[in-house]
Amino acid sequence: MYDHHHREVVNKLLDIQHAHGGLIISAQHIHLDHDNCLEIVAVKGPGQKVKSLSDTLKSIKGVKHSTLAVTSAGG
Repeated sequence: MYDHHHREVVNKLLDIQHAHGGLIISAQHIHLDHDNCLEIVAVKGPGQKVKSLSDTLKSIKGVKHSTLAVTSAGG
């Protein structure tokens, strides 16, 4: 979740997403209210790369909240 009025946050998020296109399979942008947006990014790949991407996104100044939820399709 981030404040969409901070354009540098939006640009950084997009740059990171484009740089990790091999991991990202889907992204959804949700307007929560006048100030806040939620970005949901679905990824698929090796756990260490997914964790690194999550850490990079969460480290951006202006990101208010970030959570990594992990699951496996295998048994």
